[in-house]
Amino acid sequence: MAPVLPKSWRLQLMRWGWPPQNRSVRRGVSCIKYALILLVLQVLTLLLHLPGSALLQPAVIALAALALVFFGLAGFRWLRQKLLWRLRNRLIVTYIFIGVIPVALLALMTGLAAYLFAGQFANLVVTSNINAELKNLETANLTVAHSLTNHLNRKDTSNRILLDDLQTSTQGSMLHEICAWYGGKPLTVSSVPVPCSLKAPDFLPAQFRELVIDHETLYLRTGTTINTAGGKLQVIASSPIDETLLDRISGGLGRITIYPMLRRATTSDNGEHRWDTDYQHPLLAAGTLPDAANRWDREIYFGSHLSVLNWDNGARERALMKGQTRPSPLYERLFAALGEFGTIAEGALLGTLAVFTVMVLLALYIGTRLDRTMTRSVANLYTATQHLNRGEFGYRIEIRERDQIAALQTSFNSMAASIEKLLMEQREKQRLENELTIAHEVQEQLFPRKFSHLESLEVHGFCKPARTVSGDYYDFLPATANRLGLAVGDISGKGISAALLMATIHSAVRAYLLESVPAEVPLLVGAGGSNGFRHGPGMAPSMLMYLLNRQLYSTTPMEKYATLFLGLYDGSTRHLTYSNAGHLPPILIGESGDIRRLETGGTVVGLFDNMQYEESTVSLGSGEIFLAYSDGVTEPENDFGEFGEERLIDLVRANRHLPLDRISELVTDAVYEWIGANEQPDDVTLVLARAR
Repeated sequence: MAPVLPKSWRLQLMRWGWPPQNRSVRRGVSCIKYALILLVLQVLTLLLHLPGSALLQPAVIALAALALVFFGLAGFRWLRQKLLWRLRNRLIVTYIFIGVIPVALLALMTGLAAYLFAGQFANLVVTSNINAELKNLETANLTVAHSLTNHLNRKDTSNRILLDDLQTSTQGSMLHEICAWYGGKPLTVSSVPVPCSLKAPDFLPAQFRELVIDHETLYLRTGTTINTAGGKLQVIASSPIDETLLDRISGGLGRITIYPMLRRATTSDNGEHRWDTDYQHPLLAAGTLPDAANRWDREIYFGSHLSVLNWDNGARERALMKGQTRPSPLYERLFAALGEFGTIAEGALLGTLAVFTVMVLLALYIGTRLDRTMTRSVANLYTATQHLNRGEFGYRIEIRERDQIAALQTSFNSMAASIEKLLMEQREKQRLENELTIAHEVQEQLFPRKFSHLESLEVHGFCKPARTVSGDYYDFLPATANRLGLAVGDISGKGISAALLMATIHSAVRAYLLESVPAEVPLLVGAGGSNGFRHGPGMAPSMLMYLLNRQLYSTTPMEKYATLFLGLYDGSTRHLTYSNAGHLPPILIGESGDIRRLETGGTVVGLFDNMQYEESTVSLGSGEIFLAYSDGVTEPENDFGEFGEERLIDLVRANRHLPLDRISELVTDAVYEWIGANEQPDDVTLVLARAR
């Protein structure tokens, strides 16, 4: 069982990040753990002199290296997360990669190119001087060869040609030694009969000029072969490369050192002839590095391989020329031809460099300022979101700039204000919904909860509001044990105002139905020919309509009115006395399927003052169904049009023998299916009664 640490220790370890949550750290810790186990095993095998310790050591090293890799990855990710979390740091890193690093690489590339160019230019100068010296030597050699040819053509019997006669033609040349052979025999071209130290190899071409290594000494040598009438004339001019010549070749650029690649000849074990290289001992060095013109006039090293002809065997070898110079002599040599225009070119280059430097610094300054404005705006947005996250919707960002991010901050402030307003509206809406819920519960109490059936009449009613509360109205009003009032109405408008007017009509109808007729109310004769004011206890429907209209007209706005059907059924006579104030005419459906519409009455109640209403009486046969409804049943539409009264009548007629609640359920289901996924447009109210 693992030991349980004290809680304070565990909390401290958690603050230090233990156990690690990062996957790379966990893998690194696992590698360290296994490496320590293997290390302990290795130590034990060494102490106990057991075999296998040599096999454990590579595994320990591999696991330790793998742990370092995992820890390095974890450290890199942690550093990246800490450094790049802030937008400012991300922008700085972006600027470094986009602006600073390319500029640095460009500067580095420019400096490297300038350094290489300077070295190649110095190489060009030195090799050009070497070629120039060879050409001068070749010119002197040709001069001597043609002079000797002239002497030989004159058939001069002297076997010595005085060199003094040739000094005029070779004046100023670097000629050191010249040897000639005519017909394979040496010619003396000096006033002193000194034998020539050169030997003409067989591999030499007719014309050549080469750097030659002969007895570990570098020479400039040229050769000319001329075919004459008496034989072949071969002339070779040679000049050793000493410090004086090498200093002249350097052209004042600096110090030049020549290292021979072939220092000595050796013979290998199999008898093969070879040359050993030696770069440690220079063959020749000359020239002086000039003093620095300024602090930026640093040393420049350059080097080149020189093609060298081995005089002994004719092999083509190479020598290494290494040089040291400074930019200032190269610059003088480069712009020497421009004269005074060189100073102008120098000033133009320095001016261009200064302009570019100022532009880079200006761009850096502008980028820093823009970075500061952007990051400050983003930081403000972040702070604002934190306030909103805490529910402080009244917090606003102080805007200083006029740019797109400032517009974003303005939008954020507008959004915060909108959220604050929406929350207030939501609270108000919640309060209204609570009130509507209470109103719905109160209105539910106004609708009949239990249907009072008579011995000769059964009734059923249904109302489904389109909203929380309904503007439709229906009621069953028991007047006596054998008399029942039927009321169906539709209030103009929807919502709370319609529900309040519905409650007013509900209470007024219930109150007026059992009231006595006031003395000032005129007497009317119904359309059926009977006195419609009294049929026993309770007020006649036409009288009730008159009083209700006068009350609504005087107590409600002009736009508030209602349609209302009111009937009074007498079970002893099976007569229904009714008055219809603008409501959709209820329908009586007989046993045979014939229909009668109850239309007698007048206009809507509450719209005009002092309106008179008629009433009529009909007789209900056994099994005949009374059907009253609101426009929410017949007017819903879909792609096929309205639901319609005809479809309603057919549906009731086809199911007339079913219980009334079942008929009501079939009708409402058909209406809702007709509406489909659309919103219910109006209150759905249905009242059914059937004579027994």
